[in-house]
Amino acid sequence: MNKQELVAAVARQLGLTKAKASEIAELFFAPTGLIASELRKGGKVAISGFGSFEARKRAAREWRDPRTGKAVNIKASVVPAFRASRALRDQVNKKR
Repeated sequence: MNKQELVAAVARQLGLTKAKASEIAELFFAPTGLIASELRKGGKVAISGFGSFEARKRAAREWRDPRTGKAVNIKASVVPAFRASRALRDQVNKKR
């Protein structure tokens, strides 16, 4: 499911226009949205029954290009991470 399909499903299930459903999706998932904003501040976003988003620090490391063998240094960074809740994991693993 891509973003357009998600917006269409939300619009259909909630009886909204696609424009309004898209606005809601942007509010949460855009790079400037609520989740990204909270992660930038170092916070965590926990959605009960779904999972949690958090910012994790990645250490600086050396990477070797497999084609050339040349070593490249990669700077430390902060990356977004998602951990699914037990309820979501159970639903995904449920037998059909």
